[in-house]
This record gives sequence, C-alpha cells and structure tokens, in this order.
Amino acid sequence: MVNIPQVKLTPDPPASKSSYRPEIDGLRAIAIIAIIINHFNEEILPSGYLGVDIFFVISGFVTTSSLIAKNKSGSFNEFLLTFYARRIKRIVPALIAFSLAAGIAVCMFDASPATSLKTGIASAFGTSNLILFHQSVDYFSDSSELNIFTHTWSLGVEAQFYIIFPLLIYLSGFKNQITSFRKKMAVVIGFLSSISLISFIYFYPTNPSASYFLFATRFWELGSGVMLCLFANAKGRAFSSRRSANALTLLIIISMVITFYLPITLASLSTMIIVSLTLILVNYIQPETEVYTFLTNPKVIYIGIISYSLYLWHWGILCISRLTIGIHWWSIPIQIALTVIAAVISFRYIESPLRFSKWPHGNRQSIIYWLLAASLISTLFFTLMKVPNFSIYMGNHPPLIAKGVLSLTEPYHLPETNSLWQGERCVLAGSTQARAQKRISIEECTLGNFSEAERRVAVFGNSFSAAFVQGFDDLIISDGYAVTITSSWDASPVQEIPNVGSFAEASNYYWNSIIPSIVSDLRPGDWVFLINDLAWLSPENITKESEENLKKLALGLGSLSDELSAKGIRLAVLHGNPFAREAYCKPSAAVKQWFQPFDNTCEFPNRAQSLARRAGLDTVLKAFAQKENNRVVDLFDLFCPGDRCTYTAPTGEILYRDEYSHPSIEAVRLSAPIIRQILTSH
Repeated sequence: MVNIPQVKLTPDPPASKSSYRPEIDGLRAIAIIAIIINHFNEEILPSGYLGVDIFFVISGFVTTSSLIAKNKSGSFNEFLLTFYARRIKRIVPALIAFSLAAGIAVCMFDASPATSLKTGIASAFGTSNLILFHQSVDYFSDSSELNIFTHTWSLGVEAQFYIIFPLLIYLSGFKNQITSFRKKMAVVIGFLSSISLISFIYFYPTNPSASYFLFATRFWELGSGVMLCLFANAKGRAFSSRRSANALTLLIIISMVITFYLPITLASLSTMIIVSLTLILVNYIQPETEVYTFLTNPKVIYIGIISYSLYLWHWGILCISRLTIGIHWWSIPIQIALTVIAAVISFRYIESPLRFSKWPHGNRQSIIYWLLAASLISTLFFTLMKVPNFSIYMGNHPPLIAKGVLSLTEPYHLPETNSLWQGERCVLAGSTQARAQKRISIEECTLGNFSEAERRVAVFGNSFSAAFVQGFDDLIISDGYAVTITSSWDASPVQEIPNVGSFAEASNYYWNSIIPSIVSDLRPGDWVFLINDLAWLSPENITKESEENLKKLALGLGSLSDELSAKGIRLAVLHGNPFAREAYCKPSAAVKQWFQPFDNTCEFPNRAQSLARRAGLDTVLKAFAQKENNRVVDLFDLFCPGDRCTYTAPTGEILYRDEYSHPSIEAVRLSAPIIRQILTSH
C-alpha cells in the first residue's frame, strides 16, 4: 500500500491574542513540506508522510485549547453547535471548491474515474477514510496514486474525532469549572488512547490498512495532543534554562528530519517516534531559542497557515500530472508553482474569508449549508459516474473486447460446443465465500463436453486464470478437449507458499477443497494448468524472503507433480510475464492521447531487465520441466517481442485489459496457439 497522509487544517483562530503560539504554525510548515516532498518522490524522503502524524498531534492540542478557552457558558446544544459550525466553516469551503475542480478534472483525463468520484463523495461527508480502507482490502482496488481524493482520508479521521471529542470534554464538567476536570479528561483520553495505540501496533503487521486509515487506530495521536494540552496548561512549559531548552529543541528538530529518512519498513516505529518528538517539542519550545526563531519566521509561519490549501491542491495537481504529462525533473518546478498558486488563491479567496465571515442564520444553518453542498457535489459526481451522456472524458477509449477487472467474471459462451463458462460461479472472490463453503461445479465452469472429451484440462490459479477463458477455443473445437476454468482471487500459486493476506481463507479453501474435488474427476492423460501472476516472485531486489518463496514454489510444484503423475495426470505452469503491473496504467494509457505527449507514460522494465529479474523463477521452472509429465507455458516473447516491453503488440492489439496486467482477450487469443501446441504435445 502506498502511504498517502493528509495534512491537518490551518490553525484555529486563537482564543485570545496571548494564547496564539506562532511556532505551531511553523511546525505545520515543516510537516507539509515533508509530505509534499514525499509525494513528489518518496525515494528522496521515504517517511515524509509522517507529517500527517505531526498534524494529528497538533490537532488534538489546538482543538482542546480552543474548546477550553472559548466555551465557558451556554447550553449543551449551543456548545456543540458552536464547535461544529466553526469546524464546518474551517474545513468545508476549501474542500468543496477543491472537490468541484478535482472531480471535473479527473473526469476529463481518466477514462474510468469512478473510484476517485466515490472517494470524493465520501470526503464531502467526512468518511473517505472508511471508503479508502474498504478499497485497500479490495483485490482490485485502484491505485491510491491515481485517486484524486486519496489524501482526504485524514479529514475523515479528524471529522470522526470532532464528532466524539466535544461530547467527552463537555461531559467531563469543564463548563462548570469543576477542579477535577483535567483528571477526568486525562483518565478518559488516556484510556482510549492506550487502547488505540495497542490496536495500531497490533494491526500494523497483519492489517496495515486498518492501522493506517481507521479512526480507532489513529485516535492515540490526536489523544496525545489532548493530553499535552491538559497537562501543559496545568503546569506550564518552562524549562530549567534557555540553553537547555535550545539544545533539546534543536536535537528534536534534527531527530524529526532523521525520522523522515527512515525506510517505510519501519513505518510503525517511525510513527511512534514522530509523535513523541512532536509532543516534546510543543511542550518545551521557548521564545528566543534557535528553533523558535526559525519556526516563527514570517515566511515559515505563512506556509503553515496555508498548509490546508497546500495539501488539498498539491495532491490534485500530482494526480492530474500522473494522468497526463507525468512527473519529471523538469516538470516538478512547474507543478510546485501551480500548487502554491492554487493554495494561495484558495486560502485568500475561499478559505479565509468564508471562515471568518458571519454566515446567514447562525450556527445551526451552517450544518445545513454543509449537508447541502455535500449533497450537490455527490449528485454531480454520481451523474458523471452513472450517466454515459454526461461523460466529459477528453481522450480516446481503447479498442478492447473487454476492459477492466469486472470483465474477468463475465460469462463466456462457446456456441460451437453449446457450452457456457458462468463467470462469477467459477470464482472464489474472498474469504466470505470460503467460510460459506461456496461450491464451484464442473458443469458450470467447463467449456466443451467434460464427460465425452478426448482430453480434459483443469485450469487453476488466481485472477489470471479467469483472464485466459477465451484462450482455449481451438483446443476445444478442433481437438475435442474440455477445459474447466476456476479462479480464487489472490490465491497462492502452490499450497506450500502461505497466504497471509485478507484472502488467506479463500486461498486455503481453494487448495484444500475446490482443487482436489475437480482433480478427482480427471483421468490419465488429462492436464492441470496453473495460471498465476508470478511477478511478485521476481522482485527488483532479491531478498531472503523472495529466495525462500522460490524454494517453496519448487517444493510445491514438485509435490503436486508427483501427486498428479501417480494418477497419470500432466501438469503445466504459466511462466512469469513482463512486469506491466508496475506501470499501473489503465488501458486508455496504451492509446495515444493528446494529453499524454510522452511515450514513457506507462514505462515498466524492458526485455533485458525483465529476463534478468525472473532468472530465479526461470531456474525453478526449468528444473520443474525436466520431469516427463511437466510443461512450462512461456508467453514472454508474445508480451515483449522487442527490446522494450509495451502495452501493445506489434500488430496493434492492446495486451492488457486493466492496470493489474491481466491479459486482454486479444492477447489471450494471440496466446492460444502456443497453449494449444503445448497441451496437445505428447
């Protein structure tokens, strides 16, 4: 998963002139600069995304300070309405303006913008983190880099914080000046933050998306800012000496920068480090120290003040750039300039004036304005998604028989044999179906006549096996074969490679139940054909884990081969194809578009690089093919006929139906003669 953090909003207006802390705006500037650098090139600043965690801490601190300072009287309803109205005026105007511009722009340059628009609808109601979490565990979720609203996930986290926090702080009794208020709040927030932190640590190794996107696993960061406000206000933030404060804060800033350079593999630890450093810095920084002087420089403060607008617009500009000209060394100054211009305009003419002006009809009406604006945006986006006549896409659509991942489960009828492959009934789409023990029948998933066929072929694999449904027509019609095709999304290529992801139950059920059931009906001379995406077994950099996986693949193929050979059944395996998925290009990018002037928009490893990377896999499969009943189906030359691997064949066919490198029907039919030759060999 690509880490896409979100920046906290620009500062709340100070409760009083004396309570405003300009150095916090300076800290916001450091956070937003780190995030933007990371988003332009994560190799330069691998953990720059941690700026979001700085903003979560600041948010908890500033929100608590604001509530305590401003809400000393009035009814409970007035208290809530005042708080929510301020939040709406603070967040919504700039978000709606960005959403309108971004939604229209993505529809102009993305042939299939539904994922972005769905996220945009959710962001308008403060729930985009939930949508993005759902998308992250979807096997076919769109790339976060191409979703123009990905960065709004933390607005959802903060919106959910804003819903519950004023209730907690009000019910703790601070409005009545109860002396035990801080202790009560500390107990409640401390307890909830502890549970949240434990959840964050627990889920990060097994379900990083939950740790990343969900409010429950992010509350501890906001809560730590709350606790800091409670105790800092109680005892002050004076340090023993200015020299000591200067040394400590300088050390903290240096440590923050070092943390931004930590590798993504240490994300969980890095998050806890940056939160701790932020808490210490905010608590102990003092005027006239070097760090304070830097953070309160007017230019630095201004960057912090416009950080919300900077964040909204920089991601939108990056996303549109990826869909059009790309991101290059020469384009980055232009893209940064556009980001700054858009942010300044947004702040000066939308965010700032609407935030500090009086809206008609008071606080209650502000909520209605928000819901009305969100509903209008949702209606527009829904129309752009669902009504073809309203499409504003400005490019050419790819000439494909079928495109997109949904086409993988479309039924396929072979009229010459009056047989029908029934799509979804032949696919195990997730663990829910595994727990329900979904039945996949030979009758519903076979092309040709299974009972009377000269030979039978049972095709097993992950989603790639479903992509090859149309690759057996001649084998069935001319050679009298019957081909049974099943798939299990994200299944392990052999049972010996453990599946630890969200599809683990489905993979285990597939290998333990469905595959043995179908194999039991095969006869001597029949084939099992394993079709999987094996690209992940050939990473760019060889690791101990990747070497272990190749050993497990060899062991698994050998074990399966022995088991099948004992029954007279032969085994074929699809070799690794080019690494097209690394380009993460939709099929429309394979068509020359006027807004994509550069040929390297969909670059992925060339022929020499690809063959070098899959050398380890090649060694395993060559050893496997030494056994008499084993064959390897290698389609590499078809998918990469020249020195450069591309999305199109020399004869013009587009080779991939989606951004996940699933072969197109056109490519599968080009592959059919190769497959037929191998499966009819003796």
